[in-house]
Amino acid sequence: MEPWFQMVATIVCAVVASSGFWAYIQKKSEKKDVRTQMLIGLAHDRIIYLGMSYIERGWITQDEYENLHDYLYKPYEEMGGNGSAKKVMQEINKLPIHKSTYIQENQ
Repeated sequence: MEPWFQMVATIVCAVVASSGFWAYIQKKSEKKDVRTQMLIGLAHDRIIYLGMSYIERGWITQDEYENLHDYLYKPYEEMGGNGSAKKVMQEINKLPIHKSTYIQENQ
């Protein structure tokens, strides 16, 4: 085996085995968890806010529904969001769907 290869392999093994390396990896994954929690929190807030405004209004447009369901609720649910947003979405699903006001204005 080449001496330079042995030296590189030894250095790589030493770095991987060091506690500092694993502490770095753990810290990086904790940061990702905090970011995930923040995204879940922001999505939750937005789903509840928009959902309650649509429920109070008594109807929702197709565009609003797609925006809320496809771009907020589905990713929120896949990231592990809790059941309170699910309850709001269940109520949203009962609302009558109106055509978009944008489409009505331009026809």
